Amino acid sequence: MEAIERVCRFLDVAETYYLATAEGDQPRVRPFGTALLYNGRLYIETGKVKAVSQQIAANPKVEVCAFKDGVWLRVAGELINDDDRAVKVAMLDKMPSLKAMYDPDDGNMQMLYFRNAAATFSSFTTEPETVCF
Repeated sequence: MEAIERVCRFLDVAETYYLATAEGDQPRVRPFGTALLYNGRLYIETGKVKAVSQQIAANPKVEVCAFKDGVWLRVAGELINDDDRAVKVAMLDKMPSLKAMYDPDDGNMQMLYFRNAAATFSSFTTEPETVCF
């Protein structure tokens, strides 16, 4: 469990990370800021009406990249949809600013967790370290 906790902590401290998806043969990258460790899974959140949601549904393989204090983190894996209301509430409790845009019962809030993920911590001064979860 320590590896996934370390990844979530890094994403929290970095505050902004970039999520890469594919739309056909075109890569798409956009900033995100949601990360939640819940029941041993690393979750992110988006809206079902957004193009990113449709891109993930068509191809769940994604990559995330974050940078903080000379270290960058890349997380590659598959995102799996989870409609459990409890995880939505947990995300809103962690990030109350999302309540202006989402509600756990609005039919739009989408929670996605990483499966088969490999997270690599890198810097210019140390060897890369990869952890899997």
